[in-house]
Amino acid sequence: MKASRRSVIGGTVALALGSMPGAAFAHELEEIPLWPGSPPGRGGPKGPEKIGKEGAGYGAISNISVPRMRVYRPAKPNGRAVVICGGGGYFRIQEWKESAPAARWLQNRGYTVFDLLYRLPGDGWEASAPFADAQRAIRIIRSRAAEFDILPNRIGIMGFSAGGHLAGFSALQPDRVLYAGNDRFEAASARPDFAVLLFPVVSLRKPFDTTRTRREIVGDKATAEAEAAWSLDTYAAKGAPPMILFSSADDQTTPPGHNFTLFEALRKAGASVELHVYADGGHGWGLGTPQQTLNQWPEQFEAWINRAAFKS
Repeated sequence: MKASRRSVIGGTVALALGSMPGAAFAHELEEIPLWPGSPPGRGGPKGPEKIGKEGAGYGAISNISVPRMRVYRPAKPNGRAVVICGGGGYFRIQEWKESAPAARWLQNRGYTVFDLLYRLPGDGWEASAPFADAQRAIRIIRSRAAEFDILPNRIGIMGFSAGGHLAGFSALQPDRVLYAGNDRFEAASARPDFAVLLFPVVSLRKPFDTTRTRREIVGDKATAEAEAAWSLDTYAAKGAPPMILFSSADDQTTPPGHNFTLFEALRKAGASVELHVYADGGHGWGLGTPQQTLNQWPEQFEAWINRAAFKS
């Protein structure tokens, strides 16, 4: 699947996922490019965008040169918006398995959803590129809130695995200067109003220094300073947006110790945070299956957002 800048600026694009073997859906979604012209930052991929056809990367997107958002508009908007960041170790984005199913669940319940197709260090972009894309996405959404029938103070971010690292960093470091911009969107805040992190990469320090996320962001021979600079718990503060965290106890890729670390740091700082750990499920479970207890997480998220994040 190749996305040209002309096609995304044109307003809508037909998803190719419906034609993939075994895929269960095909639909059109509006796509919004994040940047006018070339995006800021060094590097980038060569050749067309790619969609994985088999194995663990089935339905995953990579080789992204045009960062953008896919918009899921609900039939009856509830005024809330969610930016979703699929996982994939910063070398691909697990859209088919993670971000798209969550987006459809939220859309069916009135949320306006923006599935973020962010730039990947694994594609040759510099490490800060996905974080600049997330900041820019939130600023665009907040600036255009009236157009989407959402409230500018009801914009959250959700992320899975490496996407959880991206979502958490965006929530905890919204004022970090990652690019130079001067258009109308830059006046808006990049701070999300809530954050949802599912089996996220939190720490790049030992004993959690074996993830692909760490390798793509700081490299194999990172200093302790670099590890700390890109670990979420470093930035835990009382003023953090309300957060809800989800883990599986048997996750071998991002063990629940990641979320324990962030939960404890936020709790000590006096921030609003809630943690759910399921007995099993492994890694990369998306919405889960009917046989899994963890498939309750979407309802638990919605109960939390009504109770703890905001009530209207």
